Amino acid sequence: MSIPDAVQTLHRDLSTIFGARLQSLVIYGPRARESREGAHAHEHHAHHDHPHGHTHDRHQAPIQTMAVVGALSGDDLRACAARVGGWHDEGLATPLLVVAAELDRSLDSFPLEFGAIQADHVVVTGTSPFASIAVDPADVRRACEHQARSHLLHLREGFLETRGRADALAVLIVSSAAPFAALITSIARLEGRDAADAAGAGRHAERTLGLTGGAITDVVQLMGVQEIPSADALRVFPPYLDAVEKLVKYVDGWNAK
Repeated sequence: MSIPDAVQTLHRDLSTIFGARLQSLVIYGPRARESREGAHAHEHHAHHDHPHGHTHDRHQAPIQTMAVVGALSGDDLRACAARVGGWHDEGLATPLLVVAAELDRSLDSFPLEFGAIQADHVVVTGTSPFASIAVDPADVRRACEHQARSHLLHLREGFLETRGRADALAVLIVSSAAPFAALITSIARLEGRDAADAAGAGRHAERTLGLTGGAITDVVQLMGVQEIPSADALRVFPPYLDAVEKLVKYVDGWNAK
């Protein structure tokens, strides 16, 4: 396992601020997978190109971290705030600070967010925050249903607001691609599947719902795309809307196997 230098710096800073109150620090998200699975290749590449080790690539997504602390005061927040600029310069996202006593009680309020961290994290120091607690699948299902129903309402409202203009429909589809991909990966995680590959999760959802190929993946692959032709929008939207309607019904009736 390879812990980026920036995270080691964060660890030292948080240890200075919190002392023994720092119970755990974890990396989560895509960069956690890099640290866990691609450590050897990453180290070889970094040392080959940069003799001093890891160098922040500004094209990479910021490294997401969560720190669990025994207590959190206003002075602690001010001390962290004074260091945030440096953390950002090193390629870190603002760390998520969680008081240990609040974590368990927060899981049912943020099941998708904490579920994603639980499913994909690397411990930097301390023990895993999820060693003795876990997100309840029933809470994840309810959150997925809320996410799916909200997306469906958004698409219907957005379609009306296009006033029948294909160029406006293209904007609606592109702007909804990232939230839709998040929905698909949330459902994959609910089913205990790998949620790291949004395209793979989309193909599985298409098979599960009996949809024609592309109904879901054609939209998921638009993440990061700025625009699409109007003709593509007219082709993509009907099966896209149908897929979201089916997803709502599927999640509404989902039961843990």
